[in-house]
Amino acid sequence: MNRKMRQLLFFLAGLIGSIGFDQLTKRLAVLYLKEKPAFSIWDGVFELRYSENRGAAFGVLQGQQSFFFVVAFAVIAFTIWALWRMPSGKRYLPFAGSLFLLVSGAVGNLIDRVANGYVVDFLYFRLIDFPIFNVADCYVVVATFLLIVLFFFYYSDEELAFLSWKGRTGERIR
Repeated sequence: MNRKMRQLLFFLAGLIGSIGFDQLTKRLAVLYLKEKPAFSIWDGVFELRYSENRGAAFGVLQGQQSFFFVVAFAVIAFTIWALWRMPSGKRYLPFAGSLFLLVSGAVGNLIDRVANGYVVDFLYFRLIDFPIFNVADCYVVVATFLLIVLFFFYYSDEELAFLSWKGRTGERIR
């Protein structure tokens, strides 16, 4: 088995684990939090509170399920494309890890949308009255932050040339 295939299999195994963890936490939220009062972890700061989100982040775009499916599939397609083109080596592990988190979050919430028609949220920062969120949302936020840092401060333009429609030498890919 070549190195690229091993990397993809490792990526898929990690996805199964991280998505499984997200789904487990959501099932536990349904079992232990649904139709019950919030459970305080840190009084006045952080609590577990069941919520069904039919929109996107912060509840925007309520009822726009087809939009979320398109976005999730676009993220997955881009990730497959980027992983396939990504050079091998430890230098690109942070980029692959960020894509891993991004896809884990997208798929975790996509599973909820397909199965339930909504996303189960249960993590709530009461101190700042932040919208209720879940583990998959954490994956997406961390991935987005990491990608921004990597693109602006870690990788050079030349190192990211594999993301261009042009080849690494500047030749157009056919």
